[in-house]
Amino acid sequence: MTEQVGIIGAGIAGLAHAWLAAERGHQVTVFERSSSASGASVRNFGMIWPIGQPTSELYQIALRSRARWLKITSEANIWALPCGSIHLAHRPDEWAVLEEFHEHAPLLGIECSLLTAKQVLARSPAANPKNLLGGLFSPTEAGVNPPQAIRAIPKWLAEKHGVRFEFNTAITEVRTGKVISADGRVWNFDRSIVCGGADFESLFPAELANSGLKRCKLQMLSTRPQAAGWRIGAHLASGLTLRHYRNFEVCSSLSALRQRVAAETPELDRYGIHVMASQADDGAVILGDSHEYDSEIDVFDKAFIDDLILRELRTVIDLPDWTIERRWHGIYAKHAEKPVFALEPMPGVFIRMGVGGTGMTMSFGLAERDWEQWT
Repeated sequence: MTEQVGIIGAGIAGLAHAWLAAERGHQVTVFERSSSASGASVRNFGMIWPIGQPTSELYQIALRSRARWLKITSEANIWALPCGSIHLAHRPDEWAVLEEFHEHAPLLGIECSLLTAKQVLARSPAANPKNLLGGLFSPTEAGVNPPQAIRAIPKWLAEKHGVRFEFNTAITEVRTGKVISADGRVWNFDRSIVCGGADFESLFPAELANSGLKRCKLQMLSTRPQAAGWRIGAHLASGLTLRHYRNFEVCSSLSALRQRVAAETPELDRYGIHVMASQADDGAVILGDSHEYDSEIDVFDKAFIDDLILRELRTVIDLPDWTIERRWHGIYAKHAEKPVFALEPMPGVFIRMGVGGTGMTMSFGLAERDWEQWT
């Protein structure tokens, strides 16, 4: 049966639910309070990152999401690069974790392979050869250009699937069957889906205050485009990343790495710094990042955090041009245990928020799972 579906928020989570609804023949309207989405969906690495998922189920959802990214980028003429990823090891405890994870990977259903230092350098000219012990390669990761994609997907959804977009429209009330905007307009829907990013105050503030969601701020940087078409190859992650993504918690050797980082560089734990690099279609290398939560979040960025990020990156990657052209921060909502916060506060109204730092990786797959359950 065809439904009238209203979606609040034109970030990646909202666009994913709009696409899946439109595929099923529903009439879809997406509301966005700005002229285009400007939150965490455009302020990230552009990494589609299945390797970071903590369970086999979520890994499979991420792979489904990746497949949808490749489909939509092909059909909508959006840049995408299936490049894979390499976790670099420059310290013995990092290599120990990669070796152990590689042993666990078949039981987890994760495709990956260990690389020697020479093999890493053959895949990525950006890997710093000094003290390089090797790496873990995963073929499943891909890159997109977030600002480009978030602008282009609504146009494609409108042209191919008839999705209606109401930009510059702030929604102030959602209840069963109705969505109401700040200027008093009313829309009637069979199903409304709230994908509000890190906005906890506008809609259902009481429910979100008790949700377990917290805000996370990250700082990021980008070089200017590298000259002469130079590319880093795969997405790159340092050994610091092993203590950030929960998939590596299956490794007993991880505790020694964590203890060493805490003893040698406690400032990295203090500001949640683990360093990674991706590359946009124009050749700029995107660098990051840090993590500050809730009351720690300041409207002003901290220059010393950028300095720490760059300090750590220079030990693991080597770029022809380190000139920083852009600096920014993003804020996203994250749940401590759940991959997404899901709630039906009243009949026909669904909240889908808190995909954390995995929005680009997981949103299409999570939306697919939702619509499979709903229909």
